[in-house]
Amino acid sequence: MTRGPMPSPGPEQQRARTTDRPVDGGPQHLGEEGTGAPQPVRHDGRVDRTLVHVVRHGEVHNPEDILYGRLPGYHLSERGRAMADLVAEALAGRDIALLVASPLERAQETAAPIARATGRTIETDVRVIESENSFEGRQVTAKKGALSEPRSWPLLWNPLRPSWGEAYKSIAARMDAALREAARAARGHEAVIVSHQLPIWTLRSHLEGRPLTHDPRKRECSLASVTTFDLTGDEVHAVYYSEPAASLLPGASSVPGA
Repeated sequence: MTRGPMPSPGPEQQRARTTDRPVDGGPQHLGEEGTGAPQPVRHDGRVDRTLVHVVRHGEVHNPEDILYGRLPGYHLSERGRAMADLVAEALAGRDIALLVASPLERAQETAAPIARATGRTIETDVRVIESENSFEGRQVTAKKGALSEPRSWPLLWNPLRPSWGEAYKSIAARMDAALREAARAARGHEAVIVSHQLPIWTLRSHLEGRPLTHDPRKRECSLASVTTFDLTGDEVHAVYYSEPAASLLPGASSVPGA
């Protein structure tokens, strides 16, 4: 089953402190900066509470360090499959009412063991797909690749939008819509969405009231991480971050999808 319209172009402890921002200025953010709890937060059984766990896919087999974006044919590596299994173990036995995934192979392959562990069928939602990027299919590492080529420089004129890919506002809008639809469908229970780093980080920044423009190196969204949005009714009032596959992160590929 496919959900939603196609988007337009364009550690060991949970955080012990919360932000000082008032509730009406954005949800609380729980956990240590740059550190994930080992397991996602659990539902406490309240009928007005819904947890939506947004999972980033596992490591991708990408020996050429290509920014793969939405390109087909990029599958999980052996390490990536092991990461997905650890996420599935972390979510097994929970009250998961809905499982949604991006249509891209790496997301579907990450969702597969979660489906087996939870007994849920994967529903594909194009709104949680990777962001568009003009450098898709090219190398973009610091020492080589597209960013050092003069022909690419015209694409870099506006990092606030950004000019080289899908607008941050567009990403935030489609991810927010998918999150809220999943929360409504799983009201009083838990839902899982398997997506990609930039869309997940953009959604979190949007809901926490931060600027969408950011340094990609500072995204708190590691491979196979779980960013959990805690809703009471329709309001997101807290965000939790966990890394069930933290033991497999050392040595993993650091090339993002977009």
